[in-house]
Amino acid sequence: MKLTLRIWRQSGATGRLVEYPLDDLSPDMSFLEALDVLNERLVLAGEEPVAFDHDCREGICGMCGVMINGVAHGPQKATTACQLHLRHFEDGDVLTVEPWRAEPFPVVRDLVVDRSAFDRIVAAGGYISVPAGSAPDAHATPVPKPDADTAFEAAACIGCGACVAACPNGSAMLFTAAKATHLGVLPQGQPERYSRARDMVAEHDALGFGGCTNAGECTPACPKGIPLITIARLNADLLRAHTSRSDR
Repeated sequence: MKLTLRIWRQSGATGRLVEYPLDDLSPDMSFLEALDVLNERLVLAGEEPVAFDHDCREGICGMCGVMINGVAHGPQKATTACQLHLRHFEDGDVLTVEPWRAEPFPVVRDLVVDRSAFDRIVAAGGYISVPAGSAPDAHATPVPKPDADTAFEAAACIGCGACVAACPNGSAMLFTAAKATHLGVLPQGQPERYSRARDMVAEHDALGFGGCTNAGECTPACPKGIPLITIARLNADLLRAHTSRSDR
């Protein structure tokens, strides 16, 4: 295959798109492997390689994340950039590759952005601080199957930031909702359920993420398919937190 990559290059306050033609690519390569090929050629030519985030390359860690032709992670639904194969493109395609665009995600270099804002949202309340003692016996705390399914669905979030990149408001509410929901629907997460929602949303807003207006662009971009109703659950908990005197 032949592809032309128009890649955002930035090492300071400003950047620009630079065009790189690539040929002799296998359709079975992942998109990140195509970037590897490009970087090998750049290094051999004495040029600076393209900086991009990656780790497991199995769609689990959430490190990789780029806009490909304006779509977070590219055109393949429920697929991270590291699992996106070149066979999903046409021979001769021109692909514009850019980093996530959001104020709380400043560009570090080229396609790498600082997503530590997500860590601060989790630190604000995405945990259970109640002393639980030693590990309980299996099934000591019954959990209804629908609640378990909802928790597992939300816990699938890998924190890649695609929801923020896809949202016209730059909102991280899908991420925040997922991190609150996977705790809040389980018995162990009940003591802090409502204060958790309040504190995490407050931190979300303080960091400069936009508000959710139900545009619905986040769920299609999410490689794990976190549903939009997850945000509705968070909003319900947030309302309860602001109308109840309880610290729960």
